[in-house]
Amino acid sequence: MIARRFHVEGIVQGVGFRPFVYRTAAELGLDGWVANVNGHVEGEVVGPPRAVEEFAARLGTAAPALARVRRVRLTGGTPRPTHRHGFEVRHSPHGDGDPAPREIPPDAAICAACLHELRDPGDRRHRYPFINCTDCGPRATIIEDLPYDRIRTTMRRFPLCAACAAEYADPGDRRFHAEPVACPTCGPCLAWEDLRGETALQAAVKTVAGGGIVALKGLGGYQLVCDAGDPAAVAELRRRKRRPTKPFAVMVGDLRAADRLARIGATERAVLTSPERPVVLLARRRRGAAAPLAPEVHPGLHRIGLFLPTTGLHHLLLDELARPLVVTSGNLSDEPIAVDDTEAARALAPVADGFLTHDRPIRSRYDDSVVQLTGRTRITVRRARGLAPAPLPLTVSRPVVGAGAQLKHTFTLAADGRAHLGPHTGDLSDLAAYDAFHASYDHLRRLTGIEPEVVAHDLHPGYLSTQWATAQSLRRIPVQHHHAHVAACAAEHGVRGRFLGVAYDGLGLGDDGTLWGGEILVADLSGYRRVGRFATAPLPGGDAAVRHPARTALGHLLGSEPLGFPRPYPWLTRRFRDRLDPVEVAAVRTMIERDVNCPRASSAGRLFDTVAALLGLCDRASYEGEAAVLLEAAAGDEHAVPLAHRVVREGGLWVYDPAPTLADLLKRSLDGEPVSRLAAAFHGTLAVVTAQLVARAVAEGAPHTVCLGGGCFVNRRLLTEVRRRLHAQGLRVLVGGQVPVGDGGISYGQAAVAAARLAGER
Repeated sequence: MIARRFHVEGIVQGVGFRPFVYRTAAELGLDGWVANVNGHVEGEVVGPPRAVEEFAARLGTAAPALARVRRVRLTGGTPRPTHRHGFEVRHSPHGDGDPAPREIPPDAAICAACLHELRDPGDRRHRYPFINCTDCGPRATIIEDLPYDRIRTTMRRFPLCAACAAEYADPGDRRFHAEPVACPTCGPCLAWEDLRGETALQAAVKTVAGGGIVALKGLGGYQLVCDAGDPAAVAELRRRKRRPTKPFAVMVGDLRAADRLARIGATERAVLTSPERPVVLLARRRRGAAAPLAPEVHPGLHRIGLFLPTTGLHHLLLDELARPLVVTSGNLSDEPIAVDDTEAARALAPVADGFLTHDRPIRSRYDDSVVQLTGRTRITVRRARGLAPAPLPLTVSRPVVGAGAQLKHTFTLAADGRAHLGPHTGDLSDLAAYDAFHASYDHLRRLTGIEPEVVAHDLHPGYLSTQWATAQSLRRIPVQHHHAHVAACAAEHGVRGRFLGVAYDGLGLGDDGTLWGGEILVADLSGYRRVGRFATAPLPGGDAAVRHPARTALGHLLGSEPLGFPRPYPWLTRRFRDRLDPVEVAAVRTMIERDVNCPRASSAGRLFDTVAALLGLCDRASYEGEAAVLLEAAAGDEHAVPLAHRVVREGGLWVYDPAPTLADLLKRSLDGEPVSRLAAAFHGTLAVVTAQLVARAVAEGAPHTVCLGGGCFVNRRLLTEVRRRLHAQGLRVLVGGQVPVGDGGISYGQAAVAAARLAGER
């Protein structure tokens, strides 16, 4: 007989790992114990040497589906008596054990076994909305402290009934040590005004069926729900939520229902049905073959965000209503998703016709995650419920926090080889969003046990994230915005040494004090050198131009950087200018001529805005990126000859001059070429230009590994065409998969850069 202590790190709490250890030990005839300690699992096992060896091997290879085993350590012990003591799951000590950073399990969607019980009239949890087990249910949203036990979650308010307690204590039961376990007798209860339970659910069903809007208390915050096939209901939701055109996500009951709405491949099916249950952006089927869906759900777009039910409550709603539902964040436009019941009642009262709530508190705010697939490549648009805060690898010698950007904000805590991306906050545009960020940061810092010694932040002094960073009593490391974009991609893929970065986005402050956004960088994680860029153009009104693509277009037409090619002639631009308010055109012209509030930007994102405006697709944007989204939708699958373009040498950099591109676009438009073909031609032109800029950099000695970053690469057509052309040059092309490719990944990139610079100081 031998004894061994074991220590298992990774996502091993809240995922059924202790029950798995118990069953494994029992099957092999071993004695000992297991417990959650801080953020890991440890224990002792006693038995014959071969059985102990097999036990240790299974810890890393046969763990539960939701577990992520990062490291298994065994240490020696002393021989024990041969008589049996059995194996037990011990109470988890609080605050003891290894002080290494702890990993927090994300929420997991309802599993097949629980769904079967939910629909089984003979089961005691029949139609119970909060059904869960060790394989599914809330995790990150209910954890108050670690180690992960019921008494340190929001479920501590619900003492177990005798039946649930028996399941919880039975090693052979699927709910053995499932901390959120509950049933109608002892668990949370639905409420609708004075109604409770099933009658509350039916009141919500009746409201949605009648064309109303329901505020639903979900896993990570409130959601707003209405009939996705009712144009009046969707339009009213837009009016009340102050969200004029930004597309809504749609929840459907199963894959068959999803397939009626969108074209779904094998990879998309796997993602839709994964425990993460993200919103997946999919190509919409032609209306003749699709189930009814109001055009107001995603106006002007050919792609739709679909997801399957996350909870038992979602399934019950869809079972009753038997139709697709709009399910969107429970907030007003640009505000954080509501989590507190009192605050939700105040904020959402003007929006919802009723509230379907419950008495289980939400400890942490997690909006829905959003992903899309380009071939078999997965792009994360928003990393939130189901994905965050699961850690990603990152080599780091000292604890670091990446403060993030201004838009699509996240933060990152990194230590001991792991980076924990916090949940999506939204845009840090006001005090409410800033407070939400601050609360999320404080909570995740306490849960992970990471006390940062260094804060990495953006160069822009106006970002609230930068202002937060400068207020911390920590060493500060400023990181240029676009370097952070490509560093995030490189770090996720484990790139060592130099790489070539292509960063295309809206705006980010450059190290020269100007606004960048179309950048070619030769970089490693610790630094970079700019080798290429887009030509600059003024942004009339500064940040206001982001919401006014027509102004951005005027900036390009009237004040683009002179690089030897004439700006488009007035006869080419007349049709565009005549469509605009002449007073506004005159004011913008004066601003540009006098250089009043017209910062210059080398931005790929703003060039997308310009082309969308010139083609009449979007003069005013109601949300960030709308013009680019409409331009991609217009391009569809159209094939087109690229537009004219020039790449010139200027100031030691290779520079793309879009003046001939815009002139050719306007001329071909006047000649009657369809908008769809011109939109496709523009995408193809940017791919050709990118390939030329990269080829020139490589010819001058740049690395053959290319990292793509920035929000423009959410554009599937641009990403596909750029990758195809770069692959044709024999280059290795990488893009973020787990880390958001847009500004949601900036904090991870900042942490990666800070970690590399700290390593270089040793």
